[in-house]
Amino acid sequence: MTTVPIPGDWPTTEEQARAVQDGLRTRVVLDEPGPPPGTGHVTGVDVAYDDERDVVAAAAVVLDAESLDVVAEATAVGRVSFPYVPGLLAFRELPTVLAVLDALPCPPGLVVCDGYGLAHPRRFGLASHLGVLTGLPTIGVAKNPFTFTHDDPDAPRGSTAPLLAGDEEVGRALRTRDAVKPVFVSVGHRVSLDNACAHTLALTPAHRLPETTRRADALCRRALRGTAPA
Repeated sequence: MTTVPIPGDWPTTEEQARAVQDGLRTRVVLDEPGPPPGTGHVTGVDVAYDDERDVVAAAAVVLDAESLDVVAEATAVGRVSFPYVPGLLAFRELPTVLAVLDALPCPPGLVVCDGYGLAHPRRFGLASHLGVLTGLPTIGVAKNPFTFTHDDPDAPRGSTAPLLAGDEEVGRALRTRDAVKPVFVSVGHRVSLDNACAHTLALTPAHRLPETTRRADALCRRALRGTAPA
């Protein structure tokens, strides 16, 4: 397990964090399709917090994209690096997430974040921020629609409905199980929305949430428990 310090130049105020978002979001690449589903590696990243102790644990789990077998995994623990502010959550966890990706023994391939990319008030959620900083193709698959609106997709698995900010499509509500609540998919960096949805369906053969997210969630929670005092 890697222990992560907060970078010395990390933003400490909302104004500083928003300025960073404004400076980086123009670098998001939206005109690449991304890797085909079922090829290479696909990696889930997730974090767990202990706010009482000011600790965050991150996990990355690399899967073979075809078989969904685990190829590699890593964890990292650090201090929470920013206050809780909606729209700025990436600043709470990015140092630890970047460290855990660096700790992997193999290339991560496509990175799937438990959260948002373009489906964000400033069009620069965690998946986009992480993609720009690493250059990796990234997508966000979230459990709820955040502040955005959508019609209910049709009941069958694979049905979609636009996730909207006014008239702008910022993602899609995607049904991954028949008649089960959809997940909310958005582009992060270097992946098209159609391909992001196709990857999400490939990663959900048996459950609502992607296998990447399920495995990374379980691993970061175990890592966080391992930091608790005896």
